[in-house]
Amino acid sequence: MFKLKLPTDPRWANIAEENIEEILTDHAWCEQKAATNAIGLITMLPEHPEIVTELLAIAQEELDHFNQVHEIIKKRGYAFGRPRKDDYVNELAKFIIQGSREDLIVDKMLFAAMIEARSCERFKVLTENIKDEELKGFYKELMISEANHYTTFIGFARQLGNPEKVNKRWDAWLEYEANIIKSYGNKETIHG
Repeated sequence: MFKLKLPTDPRWANIAEENIEEILTDHAWCEQKAATNAIGLITMLPEHPEIVTELLAIAQEELDHFNQVHEIIKKRGYAFGRPRKDDYVNELAKFIIQGSREDLIVDKMLFAAMIEARSCERFKVLTENIKDEELKGFYKELMISEANHYTTFIGFARQLGNPEKVNKRWDAWLEYEANIIKSYGNKETIHG
């Protein structure tokens, strides 16, 4: 579905499961950052009320996910740590075109789509490989949500830009992400 060039090694789930407290804290902060990103996009698109409405729904859903992860952390008696630096996301951000307003907005949509695609793929790996039944079910639900967000962001990019140009740019994003992700998959973080 996403055409990701390099799948996550299923052994990453073993790394994540060895430190569920850390993966949950990192995941919670990823959800908070996703909500913040959607709100940032809203500020760039006030002339598109239908897109603003959808982005607002995504921001609210991401905050709901943040809350759900936070509740799991509390229920399990884990410590909720400070925000984590996400090197993967920071490296992806370097690929955003700083050209025209249209190019910038389209690329920010593709940036968001890429993060959602990789997150969905990671949640699928967790669902298929961890032993914790509660988290298996939880990540399966989130996997579906992330796939919907991916579809929404790709759709917005095609709506706001030339669809053929957007498709070529998405292919470039896929290549760029494949080179980045080679260095990841060895830490107990969602993108690490």
